[in-house]
Amino acid sequence: MRRGWKILIGVVVVLVVLVGLNALVVDHETKSAGVTEPGGEILNLPGADLEVVEKGPRSASPIVLIHCFTCAINYWDGMIPRLARTHRVVAVDLLGHGGSGKPSSGYSIENQADLVAQALAKLSVRDAEVVGHSLGGPIAIALAERSPQLVSRLVTIDSIPDTSYGDVGFLGELPFRPVLGEALWRIKPDFSIRDGLEVAFAPGYPVPDAFVEDVKRLTYTAYADSHQAYEDYADSKALPERAAATGKPLLAIMGAEEQIANDPSAALQAYRASGAQTELIQGAGHSPNVEKPARTAALVLAFGTIKSPAKRVKGSSAAQEHLQNQRAVRRGP
Repeated sequence: MRRGWKILIGVVVVLVVLVGLNALVVDHETKSAGVTEPGGEILNLPGADLEVVEKGPRSASPIVLIHCFTCAINYWDGMIPRLARTHRVVAVDLLGHGGSGKPSSGYSIENQADLVAQALAKLSVRDAEVVGHSLGGPIAIALAERSPQLVSRLVTIDSIPDTSYGDVGFLGELPFRPVLGEALWRIKPDFSIRDGLEVAFAPGYPVPDAFVEDVKRLTYTAYADSHQAYEDYADSKALPERAAATGKPLLAIMGAEEQIANDPSAALQAYRASGAQTELIQGAGHSPNVEKPARTAALVLAFGTIKSPAKRVKGSSAAQEHLQNQRAVRRGP
């Protein structure tokens, strides 16, 4: 009996050591940049190497697309052809995602925004309508905060104002737990990835195989740190408040069948309270850009045609100015 217990304890100790070593290996994994999209290009920037795709006439007004968490440029495939008919479209793979580099650090919202700024500067893009999906929303807002000359207006797609508006549940949080998360990451099968992605769409929407591959390209560090970055940024100051402070016109879009936000209408109300224009897309979940690309593209294009807000009135507060600007946006030309 004693011998049996010793063997059992020995096995447990070995398993604990192996799990711990796995966590160390997984946490320190890095990957180099490489083209993953048709027409993609790797920009060698001071901060990192990012993959970008450019479409449309270079002389046209620019639209910049920033994808969601665990996603890549291919989440915009249904929208890019529609936008590129009349606009210069630049889609970016965020650090750690798609074909961009995957270092062991650097996944804060602020750093991601600075890397996008470097990419746009290299491409000579300014005064762009910047569209961010989910994780891309706070990065678009941070870009307007930190490099306002690059942004003319903002569009967020299913970017919850802060974490009180969304919940992935107990099982959804397990991959982010120390040690356990790294172990689950190592053994994840394709069907498990697909199941996890289902919440990013309306119930019953078939998850494309390409989106499963997007997740598999990530390192665990990019996965866990990007998730935490959204929480840190939005919970320190809610996204509608941050966006309003930039003075940039904002359109907030959400899918009516959203499964991550607890109540998409309440989330949009938080944006409206800060002066944003809002749209609820019926028949779409967390990814209207994938599920309803024609409708989403039409909203982005229409928002870009609205006259720029009025100049600041001397002596007015930033909040007053923003409200005046947004009233002008809603009235239109």
